[in-house]
Amino acid sequence: MPNVVTAALVQATWTGDTESMLAKHEEHAREAARRGAKVIGFQEVFNAPYFCQVQDAEHYRWAEAVPDGPTVRRMRDLARETGMVVVAPVFEVEQSGHYYNTAAVIDADGSYLGKYRKHHIPQVKGFWEKFYFRPGNLGWPVFDTAVGRVGVYICYDRHFPEGWRQLGLNGAQLVYNPSATHRGLSAYLWQLEQPAAAVANEYFVAAINRVGVEEYGDNDFYGTSYFVDPRGRFVGEVADDSREELVVRDLDFDLIDEVRQQWAFYRDRRPDAYEGLVRP
Repeated sequence: MPNVVTAALVQATWTGDTESMLAKHEEHAREAARRGAKVIGFQEVFNAPYFCQVQDAEHYRWAEAVPDGPTVRRMRDLARETGMVVVAPVFEVEQSGHYYNTAAVIDADGSYLGKYRKHHIPQVKGFWEKFYFRPGNLGWPVFDTAVGRVGVYICYDRHFPEGWRQLGLNGAQLVYNPSATHRGLSAYLWQLEQPAAAVANEYFVAAINRVGVEEYGDNDFYGTSYFVDPRGRFVGEVADDSREELVVRDLDFDLIDEVRQQWAFYRDRRPDAYEGLVRP
């Protein structure tokens, strides 16, 4: 019997406030559940604007605790209601002065499984993230969920192959990559890097991008979110580049074993020869 997981992602426009942003994502999740989805992921800091286009201390107001803050509590209720695994990226405050770009992973029964904190923090025009976030310090967790083994890699992380590989070594079958990236910066990489990572590590990737122009800068987020399989093929169509969209796709997890047996990349790794990769 095929091991097919129906998975969803949302690329969304900013509404102007957190309450309506949360309500909108809840409605997308309910629609995804009606269409049979068992797992859903949202974009980077999904409950807020992409405030990192500017450096201003007023934006610390978007931060909240994980898992005890209001957004993650609400997403736990949503997971329980819909019976879906939920990947919810938020701006996390751990304690005063300790802030992270984080994604909470919630199982289909509403139980909080843990969180991933973004490792690689950019500091370039339009992406002033070091002003807000410390580098992640929780490693590369892969979560045993109702749909299988799910990992997270956030936005700028995608440019660094080491984390993709560690997620694979830790057993990921599906990796969500919530992002906020705009036209002209790295758009030509968007449909190159995640498919390459899916091939190199032989798992499914859900690549999520925001869409539209927001109030704190002129970044034009270009959507085009998608799922890609372990052979590097898009699963269904890529989402639109200028409008909000819910994407629901059937992922055949049996393909993971098929590809790993055929291509055998994990068998032929040479960790004994890679010492230079981590030398400062």
